Amino acid sequence: MTPLLAVAGLQKHFPLQARRTLAQMWEHVRSHARPAAAPQVMRAVDGVSFTLFPGECVGLVGESGSGKSTLVRVVTRLLDPTAGTIHFGGQDIGIVPARQFARTPARARLQLVFQDPTDSLNPRFTAFAAIAEPLRRLGHVRERQSLRQRVYELADLVGLPGELLGRLPHQLSGGQKARVGIARAVALHPALLVLDEPTSALDVSVQAVILRLLATLRQRLGMSYLFVSHDLNVVRLLSDRVLVMYQGKIVEEGPVETVFEHPDHPYTRALLAALPTVVY
Repeated sequence: MTPLLAVAGLQKHFPLQARRTLAQMWEHVRSHARPAAAPQVMRAVDGVSFTLFPGECVGLVGESGSGKSTLVRVVTRLLDPTAGTIHFGGQDIGIVPARQFARTPARARLQLVFQDPTDSLNPRFTAFAAIAEPLRRLGHVRERQSLRQRVYELADLVGLPGELLGRLPHQLSGGQKARVGIARAVALHPALLVLDEPTSALDVSVQAVILRLLATLRQRLGMSYLFVSHDLNVVRLLSDRVLVMYQGKIVEEGPVETVFEHPDHPYTRALLAALPTVVY
């Protein structure tokens, strides 16, 4: 089977600008003729390669600072890569500048659900307007009645009552805002939905409901998922395969049960050892 997403040798580096004292800045001015030292960089993503197949859910785990969110933003073309390739649906989308990617047809087929449903919604947009925006911009649905019907269908799909569509984000609960974000992301029936810790900002009781919703949507719409989380139990529940990320690299990957039952890398074993256990 041909991969839906194939990432090879992906890198994303950020320059580090060290703070200088006045004496250091004067020395820099005096020695301007000397060859400049190579700039220091933070290797947030450092040579990552993986594949994701149609209909598959791949979990990406790692502690905070391991590079997961940066990898997600590069793959979804919100950030430009430093090096490497990103093939999606047979097209190298890594060569398209991030600022231009939103205007390509691939944008509709590759969508992202953000970590914090509050921060990811425009505070001036009602729930209706938030869901309708991708339909207008990318789906070219502009006729009023068709747009209204489609938004209400999407709200029903994610379990959001229609009477809430006229509310602003601050008038919605965390779970309701999460449903708006999911409805917006699936509005155009994307082939791949990237979920960047979509339940981490929610209460535990609401997390379970949203996770069940995501599992149902994957089956009903036939989407593939790249599911990012620091919660290994959630990844084990939803994913077919798992990638373990540490210091910008993928240090282990494989079927979920294999990685969880027989971890090979010391970092993976440390993550699993840190899981809470129930004592009766």
